[in-house]
Amino acid sequence: MQHKNFKNIDKVTYGRGSFNQLAETVEPIRKENNKYFVYVVDNYFKGKELVKRFQNKPEDLVYFIDVDPHEPTTEQIDSLRDEILAKKGLPSGVIGIGGGSIMDIAKALSLMLTNEGSSTLYQGLNLIKKAGIYHLGVPTISGTGAEVSMTAVLTGPEKKLGLKCDWTVFNQVILDPELIASVPTDWWFYTGMDTYIHCIESESGIRNNAFSLAYGETALKLCREVYLGENSGQTPENNDKLMVASLMGGLSLTYSEVGVCHSLSYGLSKIHGTRHCYANCIIFQHLGDIYGSAHTEFMKMIEKHKIELPQNLSKDWDDATLTAMAQVSLNLPFMWHHAFGDDWEKTVNLDYIKGLFKRM
Repeated sequence: MQHKNFKNIDKVTYGRGSFNQLAETVEPIRKENNKYFVYVVDNYFKGKELVKRFQNKPEDLVYFIDVDPHEPTTEQIDSLRDEILAKKGLPSGVIGIGGGSIMDIAKALSLMLTNEGSSTLYQGLNLIKKAGIYHLGVPTISGTGAEVSMTAVLTGPEKKLGLKCDWTVFNQVILDPELIASVPTDWWFYTGMDTYIHCIESESGIRNNAFSLAYGETALKLCREVYLGENSGQTPENNDKLMVASLMGGLSLTYSEVGVCHSLSYGLSKIHGTRHCYANCIIFQHLGDIYGSAHTEFMKMIEKHKIELPQNLSKDWDDATLTAMAQVSLNLPFMWHHAFGDDWEKTVNLDYIKGLFKRM
C-alpha cells in the first residue's frame, strides 16, 4: 500500500491583529530573487481601509483582481505571470489577500513564475516540474480551505482542475479573524458550508482514516457551534472558530477526499461559472438520499440563517448542457471512487450524473 506523504504549511500565524505582522514576516525573504513582492488582492478591498495596512514597499507590485463572478482561469494566470516577469523579473514572493479564489491565484502564480509554458500543461497531480517561489496567504473569508490545501484550482479551456503538488502549499499563512468581519452574511454562510461539506464528504467515503477524521470531527464541531449553537451567527467569537474550522476542514479533505457534491460542483462551475462555495450549497440541498442526517442538519442551518437558494435551475438546461456538465463531473474519478467504492462505475455514468443535475 502506498501511504500518503503530504506537505503541510511551513508556518501559521494566528490571532486577532496578526495581519499587522506581515512586513516583519516577509522581511527575511526580500533578499531573494529580484527583491520585491507581488500582492494579489481581491478587488473588493480596492480603496478600502485594509489597503493602508498592506505594509508593501514602493518596489512591490500590487494587483487588485476581480474574482466575481468568475473563478481563476489558466489564461489569467499565464497572462499575469508573463506581465510580472516582463516588468521586473522573478519576485521574492507572492502574497495573496482575499478569499479562496485569490488563494488559488497566489498559489498558481508562485508555481508558474518558475515553470515554463501554459498552466494548462500542469492541471493534475504532480505535473509541476520546478518548485515555485515563496508564497504567503492571508484569507479574508473562511471556509474554502484553500489556505491549507495542496491544490490551486483553475478553469481551463477543456477542464476545471487544480495544479496539485507539494509545492502548491503555502509557505506561510496569516490567520487574522478580524479580516473576515466584513464578509456579507450570505457569503459567510456559503463559504462556511464549504468547510462543513468538506468534512462530511471526507468522513463518509472509503478514503477516510484516523488522521482525516480527527481534523474533520473538530471542524464539524466548530461548524455546528457557529451555525447551530445557542450563540450562532456572525460574531467575533464565531469568526475565530470558523477560521480554524476552515483550516482543519482543508486538512481533513487533504488526507482523505471529497465526493459527490464537489464533483457536481465542478460541473456546475465549469459550464455556468457558478462560484464554488455557492454551487456546493445549491447542490447539497438536493442530495438527501446520499448524505442522510448531514443533509437534514444542512437544511436546519439554511432555515436558521434565512438563506434562500435558487430552485428549478434545471428547467433551463437542455440535454447538451446537462451532458457537458456531467462530463466535467465524470472526469473526476477519484471523487466518485471515494464516494461509492471500487465498484463506482457500476452506478456512476453520464446518465446517472445528468439525473442528479436534473434535481436542481
